[in-house]
Amino acid sequence: MNMNRCELLEKLFPTMKPLDAPAKKEEAPVAAAEAVEEAAAPAIDFSKVEIEPLFSDEVDFETFSKSDFRAVKVLACEAVKKSKKLLQFTLDDGTGTERTILSGIHEFYEPEELVGKTLIAITNLPPRKMMGIESCGMIISAVHNEEGEEKLHLLMVDDHIPAGAKLY
Repeated sequence: MNMNRCELLEKLFPTMKPLDAPAKKEEAPVAAAEAVEEAAAPAIDFSKVEIEPLFSDEVDFETFSKSDFRAVKVLACEAVKKSKKLLQFTLDDGTGTERTILSGIHEFYEPEELVGKTLIAITNLPPRKMMGIESCGMIISAVHNEEGEEKLHLLMVDDHIPAGAKLY
């Protein structure tokens, strides 16, 4: 690409057009707007959703700030043998050492659909053994009841967030 500095600057920072310049047709924005409308998901009806009441106990900021919430990338996920509920996650937490967390969410997710996702975990809980496997943290999810049935959704975030990013 053989471009002088002025041409390069004009490409990077286009200037305003003169008032007497011919107007472009506005077809592209209309087509883009129609594409957005077609791609928009249908509205979600939350009228039958029940959520737990908020806690009345307050937590001071110092106590809250001791919780270490991090973005974690799912490297591997598998069902724990002899358990109907547990999934075993192998996670990249940004430290360079893989982290294992067990979560009782197999009723809601199949392991293969979670590999590669970016989730939120609390990483400074004391290790806890479940089914003979040490779990080092907790994956964060949202839970509610809908028409008497429990629903669970993992907190999944943008894949552009790197493993180990701290949440505040």
